[in-house]
This record gives sequence, structure tokens and C-alpha cells, in this order.
Amino acid sequence: MTDYTLNNTKKGNSIIVINLPEGELKSQFIRLGITEGSIVRVYERLPGGTVVLQKNRQEIAVGSDLAKKIKVIVQ
Repeated sequence: MTDYTLNNTKKGNSIIVINLPEGELKSQFIRLGITEGSIVRVYERLPGGTVVLQKNRQEIAVGSDLAKKIKVIVQ
């Protein structure tokens, strides 16, 4: 397992979220069911650096600027 930020992951990676930025963004992730310790899959990488995460049957798009601030472990 290796520590990365979300923007360094690849399509198909299974990741563990280890750190979310504080504030409103963290609250939004919690409402979507993603907290520190959550295991999610990198569903897609879009042009411009957007990362699409999949948790259960839900897909969540994360912009490239935010993806650089989210620390993850790639399994």
C-alpha cells in the first residue's frame, strides 16, 4: 500500500481515504458517505484532472484542485 493524493490515482484503483480537507468540503464528503477510512474505487479519470469515485452504486466527481488535497492509500 502506498500513500498518494487522489489526483495521483489511476482508473480502477481501490483506495482508502486517509485525510479530507477541513471545512465545508469535508462536510459535503461526509454527507455523501465518504469519510476518513472509507474504501472507494476510482471509477474514471476525466480530461482536466477530474476524478470520479464510486462508493456502492454512487458516483462522485471530484475536481482536480480538490483531488490534490485529499490524501489516500492505494490498495
